[in-house]
Amino acid sequence: MEDSQRDSAPSYWATCTNFARSQKGFLLFAEIIFCLAILLCFSASAPVYSSLSAGHMTVAVFFFAIYSLNLHTKIHCISWPWSDFFRSFVTGILYLIISIIVLDKKENCFTVAAGVLGLIVTCLLFYDASITFPLW
Repeated sequence: MEDSQRDSAPSYWATCTNFARSQKGFLLFAEIIFCLAILLCFSASAPVYSSLSAGHMTVAVFFFAIYSLNLHTKIHCISWPWSDFFRSFVTGILYLIISIIVLDKKENCFTVAAGVLGLIVTCLLFYDASITFPLW
């Protein structure tokens, strides 16, 4: 006897790969990868600034998991578009400030690389905030 519910239910792997192929999934994945690179650069040169990238990478992984498992449609007590907008906008401002400070100091090549990558992530975050703005 075959289980008809199991055949009709979408698999989690298919849901995750469909989200990862979307524009939002690609942006979140790119933010995670860039934050990991910035975290490595800051860990090698200026560990004072590494908490921003570690925190943002953790929150981005959380949002990636929520969206890829399609839990944002099941949890209604949180406004996911607004929380995602504030995540990307506030973190973009913080990355912009930290990147300008780090590029102004120019201590070594790792801090310069982290500053440049921070500016790239700032652009990604502001683009992410602009496409997820809930009132569009």
